Amino acid sequence: MANDVLVVAERSGGQLTDITYELLGKAKELAGAAGGRAAVALIADSSGVDSLGAADVVYTVEGPGLEGYSPEAFEKALGAVVDAADPRLVLMGTSTLGLDLGGSLSVSWGAPLASYVIGLDTEGSDIVATSQLYGGKLLAEAVIDGPKAVCTVIGGSFPADAGRAGGSPEVVQVDAPAGLSELKARFSALREPDRSGVDITTADLLVSVGRGIGSQDNLELVEELAGALNAPLSASRPIIDQGWLPKPHQVGKSGQKVKPKVYLCFGISGAPEHLEGMRNADTIIACNTDENAPIFDVAHYGTTTDLFDLVPELVERLGS
Repeated sequence: MANDVLVVAERSGGQLTDITYELLGKAKELAGAAGGRAAVALIADSSGVDSLGAADVVYTVEGPGLEGYSPEAFEKALGAVVDAADPRLVLMGTSTLGLDLGGSLSVSWGAPLASYVIGLDTEGSDIVATSQLYGGKLLAEAVIDGPKAVCTVIGGSFPADAGRAGGSPEVVQVDAPAGLSELKARFSALREPDRSGVDITTADLLVSVGRGIGSQDNLELVEELAGALNAPLSASRPIIDQGWLPKPHQVGKSGQKVKPKVYLCFGISGAPEHLEGMRNADTIIACNTDENAPIFDVAHYGTTTDLFDLVPELVERLGS
């Protein structure tokens, strides 16, 4: 229907991810304001419909070639759902799936694309999308006044609770396009990092470090604080890419999504990819010498004190 908002569901470990419910809650709001319906596209696996009670309708598409994630196959399957649903707006996360499919759907569907979105509001009959640019240093607003559009949304931008409401959505089965199992690119296997020894996703308190630490030798300083607090040490992607900490310690879009009671971070600028992994923490405390760092946009408390002055003082006080 012309005013429907369609959410592309995502899974991790067989379970629907938080971004699915975040987008569904916002879809319910936007569609309701325009007299439309909130819809969800379940591609490859139709399980989980019972947890999508906030949706008015769920479109499912299954078939050979969709057993594992393949961008080419999912692109064609999503196209079939969009043709059947005919929505005003398609929402997906700024994730591997969203980065793969957002642009291709925009082209094949002939619709504009707003990327790295952190805000969606209505203005009369128009939808206004607010996007982060240059690592969050600039916000840009785009007015979506046409009949259709695609938005890829940064995880954590909207609360997930509104998307977890109970209900019984209508279920519409969409036929999978022919030839999906004969495409040049096919899913082979999923390999996940070894998470033995640390699970930062279950911690109530995390001490996290970023590029501002300067060198691997300086990690010992923050490790000492983490030890004094009996908290795991986590990090932003630059630390992992340098090989200073193993992959299971990474917070962010390409790492782990965490929701500790307290997220204490040092030398992290706050790139959108990192914020996606930690912005839902109950309390965020940031230390960065750059007062304009995007991390301060989400932090509840912050300081521009040099971490090399602050961390030893904290360790000393905890020791006493």
